[in-house]
Amino acid sequence: MNITINGELLNVNSKALVEVLQRFGAVAPFAVAVNSEFIPQSQHGNYVLNEGDSVELLSPIQGG
Repeated sequence: MNITINGELLNVNSKALVEVLQRFGAVAPFAVAVNSEFIPQSQHGNYVLNEGDSVELLSPIQGG
């Protein structure tokens, strides 16, 4: 299945969001949006991705 994460096209075997994030190397804390819709962390374990989904993984940055 092909999806895009942060603009990078990936072919993944799993449809489970949490597994895809782990494969991508996501390190907490982070926020996730799929097709521009925020996915709460409480739903990461149950969220199922579909072919062609666009995932944005956002990590907080410090600055002023």
